[in-house]
Amino acid sequence: MDLQSRKIEFVQEFLKIQSEEIISRLEKVLKKEKKATDDRIFEPMTQDELNKRIDQSESDFLNSRFKSNSELLTKYE
Repeated sequence: MDLQSRKIEFVQEFLKIQSEEIISRLEKVLKKEKKATDDRIFEPMTQDELNKRIDQSESDFLNSRFKSNSELLTKYE
């Protein structure tokens, strides 16, 4: 079955739903999946932006503005 046919079948089944709870759950799933898709679409950095980020990271490290792996792990355990 092609994508267009699957969409039509899905919409037809959706229109038959009488439960507000099920519709709410489907809305949540749709929003979550849309956000996940939107998050995967990004603009790559320019070379200049990348270089500035590297410079900032090196400066942060030299000035002890960082957390170790163990500190991060402890925070999320």
